[in-house]
Amino acid sequence: MTKEISTAQLKNFKKLLEKRNNHRVLERTVTQNGILASSRDYRAEIKATPVFSIDIDTGKVANQKQSGRCWMFAALNTLRHDLRGRYGLADDFELSQNYTFFWDKLEKANYFYENILKTASFPTSDRKVAWLLATPQQDGGQWDMIMGLIEKYGVVPKSAMPETHNSSASREFNDVLNLKLRKDAVELRELVANGATSEEIAARKEKMLAEVYRMAAYSFGEPPATFDFEYRDKDNNYHLDRDLTPKEFFDKYLGWNTKDYVSIINGPTDDKPFNHMYTVDMLGNVVGGREVRHLNVDMDTFKKLAIKQLEANESVWFGCDVGQSSDRKQGIMDTDLYHRDQLFDVDLSMSKGERLDYGESLMTHAMVLTGVDLVDGQPKKWKVENSWGDKVGTKGFFVMTDDWMEEYCYQIVVNKNFLPDDLKAILDEEPKVLAPWDPMGSLA
Repeated sequence: MTKEISTAQLKNFKKLLEKRNNHRVLERTVTQNGILASSRDYRAEIKATPVFSIDIDTGKVANQKQSGRCWMFAALNTLRHDLRGRYGLADDFELSQNYTFFWDKLEKANYFYENILKTASFPTSDRKVAWLLATPQQDGGQWDMIMGLIEKYGVVPKSAMPETHNSSASREFNDVLNLKLRKDAVELRELVANGATSEEIAARKEKMLAEVYRMAAYSFGEPPATFDFEYRDKDNNYHLDRDLTPKEFFDKYLGWNTKDYVSIINGPTDDKPFNHMYTVDMLGNVVGGREVRHLNVDMDTFKKLAIKQLEANESVWFGCDVGQSSDRKQGIMDTDLYHRDQLFDVDLSMSKGERLDYGESLMTHAMVLTGVDLVDGQPKKWKVENSWGDKVGTKGFFVMTDDWMEEYCYQIVVNKNFLPDDLKAILDEEPKVLAPWDPMGSLA
């Protein structure tokens, strides 16, 4: 069998194309309008009417701008929803994403250094080392990572540490920090190779971290040790609470037991049986802090848990592959939005597990479920609070069909009190450790 494309095959391909009566029409349509516009189904907009039987009032949406902090924005949004409702805060009240961003950069640098030291005896061609060096750190993260930061550093209102140029447009900082981390990796590996003592390595690593702290302080500003919480509630009553530390603020005004909130995933692949716990090697940010843990369940259970939390008037952090079959401007996520298979008359169908196994899909973005439309007890569409500002969707809110959720949603976070007893019992199970490159380790 020949491996190259032959002249005879090319002639046959052309003949088969010319047998199609509409091929010239489709050629003109696609070349002039593009694939998505040519395959778009207008009926998806009819299904995406932004009306829901359960609809939580969450105020105005936030805007992560040119940064990859969606996981952080989504988590802080779930916190501010509670805070806003409890204290009558303004619709545009936000917790400081810049504050947690600062600490995330410092902690990720330390996490990277520790992993470099653990793998220092491996060649740089080793897959784990290559994985570390490909992206020493980035903006993305997962729920357990932001909870690890909050447990260690607390939170502050946005007024106590507002956005800076570099928090809203993080590429320049990431470029220089990753350059530094790779350069530091060279030195740390050389120290190990040359037989340096643990004290010598620790001292050098501390100097490296002090340099990262300085870089972050110049770029994001230095986090406040204490601050005043000053606001007027919706009844125009004035409130002032002085000299709060970030942890005092979290404990006093939020008081969440962060350990009550657990990650539920739907990863239907053969290596991850349902109703078991999983973690991911070399995934995290706070060394010695919270471990990333996932409980894998079937999709029916996944959706029922999300609905229970929404029915309790509590929003739901979730992770998905937002670029699949979605319209950013209109704020629609629907598997029937585009019909590329019909346009090209090719079979593009893959199961959810196949897409994960073969690199076609993984979690890329985190948002918040703030509503659901139930018909005869079954979800038909979901209301989604995004963090891309109010110029997209319906004032920043998106509509996600239930079919889209089934195919492209991978993670939700719910209070463990909503879990049935059999699933609660699994939470204490020793998790199976997945490879660093497993799709369930992707960062939103």
